[in-house]
Amino acid sequence: MTTWQIVRMAAGLFILTSLALGLPASPLFVNGWWLALAAFVGANLLQSSFTGWCPLEIILRKIGVRPGA
Repeated sequence: MTTWQIVRMAAGLFILTSLALGLPASPLFVNGWWLALAAFVGANLLQSSFTGWCPLEIILRKIGVRPGA
C-alpha cells in the first residue's frame, strides 16, 4: 500500500468511527463530542487538498511506507 491509500483509509475509518460514536441515533452512541473528530479530519482533508501537506503522510514516509498516489 502507498501513503495515499493509507491516508484515505485512515480518514474514512476515523470519520465513520466518530459518526458511529457521536450520532444519537447510533446504537454505539457515546457522546456528541465525537463529531468534533469527524470535523477535524474533514478540515485536515480540505487543507491538504489545497496545500498538499498532510501530517499522516509525513509520519508514514518516516516509518518507511512507499510514497505514491
